[in-house]
Amino acid sequence: MLKDKKLFLLDIDGTVCKGKQLIGGTSEFLKDVKESGGQFVFITNNATKSIDDYIETFQGLGITTEYHNFITASFATIQYLKKHYPNQLIYVLGTKSFIRELKRNQIQVTTDCQDLGIACVLISYDNQLTYEKLQDTCELLSTRETGYLATNPDYVCPIEFGYVPDCGAICQMLEHAVNRLPYYIGKPETAMVDFALKLNHYTREETLVVGDRLYTDILCGYNAHVESALVLTGEATREEAEQFEHKPDYIFSSVAALHKAWK
Repeated sequence: MLKDKKLFLLDIDGTVCKGKQLIGGTSEFLKDVKESGGQFVFITNNATKSIDDYIETFQGLGITTEYHNFITASFATIQYLKKHYPNQLIYVLGTKSFIRELKRNQIQVTTDCQDLGIACVLISYDNQLTYEKLQDTCELLSTRETGYLATNPDYVCPIEFGYVPDCGAICQMLEHAVNRLPYYIGKPETAMVDFALKLNHYTREETLVVGDRLYTDILCGYNAHVESALVLTGEATREEAEQFEHKPDYIFSSVAALHKAWK
């Protein structure tokens, strides 16, 4: 039941924030979760920011967070690379911040498609995308036998005025050129939920995945056998949720409405 939830796994973009703006009621909800003895963890497919970046961002929004309050697609990607491509060279299409985080975690990274020994191509959201990057990536995927990964399958990223193309849209564009699709690491894969449960020691029954997207957030909850709540402040509509194959357990207009119902 909703009142029994202790661990809230929250998406960020479209769920608690739109661009750099905090969605109303978020701060009060997070404060109440902590004061009730629960915990919140942000599980985000956004790989453009490091956890340090997010801590700073939320500090600017008036919310105090710590490292354990975040599990990002970049974190999950780093764990995957360390397990499946240890000490191997990874070609990355992504932001400078994402590349820095990979390097800080001892991942061998290149952005030069001519480098020898590239074991895997990794795609992420890139708001510094150029046609040259796309062409280089196509050359690699077309002429070499490499692995192919992407941080997340999201088609769009919500910002203040609406949406911009996200990692999934970039990969879809590449698919038309090279006839290949990557293995996606972020939601709806369950790695971030599994990490959160392991680190916080709550049961799946005490956990709730909260997000604004059906094909990432809600499907992730379903895949992880954790209840989910859709908030209508981002991408999905109530009508789409009612037609979705794996419906959310709860639908709320916002995090503020979730807070009220949980109380």
